[in-house]
Amino acid sequence: PYEVLAEKLGIPATEIVKLDANENPHGPSPKVYEALRKAEFLHIYPDPESTQLRNALSEYTNVPKEYLLTGTGADELIDLIFRAFITPGTGESVINFPPTFGMYKFDSDVNGAKCIDLYRNESDFGIPIDSLEEIFVMEKDELLKKFGIEKYPKIVFITSPNNPDGSTISDEVLKRMLKLPALVVLDEAYFEFCKDNRIGWIKEYENLIVLRTFSKWAALAGMRIGYGAFPLKLMEVLWKIKQPYNVGVAAQLAAVVSLEDRADLLYKVELMKVERTRFYKEMEMKFSQTLHPFPSESNYVLCKVIGGNQSALQIKNELAKRGILIRYYSSKGLQDCIRVSMGTPQQMDRFYDELADILT
Repeated sequence: PYEVLAEKLGIPATEIVKLDANENPHGPSPKVYEALRKAEFLHIYPDPESTQLRNALSEYTNVPKEYLLTGTGADELIDLIFRAFITPGTGESVINFPPTFGMYKFDSDVNGAKCIDLYRNESDFGIPIDSLEEIFVMEKDELLKKFGIEKYPKIVFITSPNNPDGSTISDEVLKRMLKLPALVVLDEAYFEFCKDNRIGWIKEYENLIVLRTFSKWAALAGMRIGYGAFPLKLMEVLWKIKQPYNVGVAAQLAAVVSLEDRADLLYKVELMKVERTRFYKEMEMKFSQTLHPFPSESNYVLCKVIGGNQSALQIKNELAKRGILIRYYSSKGLQDCIRVSMGTPQQMDRFYDELADILT
């Protein structure tokens, strides 16, 4: 929160430019604020089935509401998937493709599953699909020797666009995954920023789950509201194990109003995509000797530090002193990288100016 950051940095909240968490700088629809001000039943427990929201989501996604489930962010749905499929202490495992969203590994540890990391290609963050397919034809002794497991992984997690680099998975690779004897969880948190849309596939593939969120395109990160499309057989299980009042009245209301006002919100998504295009031009014109930006189909761009006398951590720290927050990485596959979320034109102007000053 800005008030916490202001106290930590010693900088007024109004002077902070937050480009570190892939948040939407334009904020929610104005109609969300109006609806929340007029909300009459905040003292009553919410609809446990999110009926009105699921009806609105069905119209938005063109998927029958019987396939749809809402959660306190997509994070809650990820945890529900683990609880439905993983029995702790039985040697069950999942597949993860780092560098990627950290919650898959986190929930693996929490739910007692072994997380098998198949690292993405360093050049383009592509999925090592051949290595994945090889796992599912290995003999038991080979699985044990190479991965410490005695049975095939139960779940494959894939994010598209991927966080933190913004790369996407092709239809061809995804279809190869869906032929495997495992559940495939496709996280489309940043779907609105790219042209890929696979949520309708769940009616064709019984081993596919698609997750989405309102945090990015609808700027409801602080409300914690997400949703997923699941096979009908799995929905029967999820209804039984989810918390009854998991999505609050305010979050459901904000999501419904966002869907009603999506024309305005999707216009703001286009504004962020314009800033993404501008980002690459700025990098080429001013920073090509220092930073290499990777292709992105999301609202952020990952850059590798390739020159100059500043490391990724130093750049991040120097910007923070000036009230501009970005992410930096030093983990495998992301050594000396920074990630910049797309802000408003004014925020990005300030970022480019301060970055130029730091790197000169």
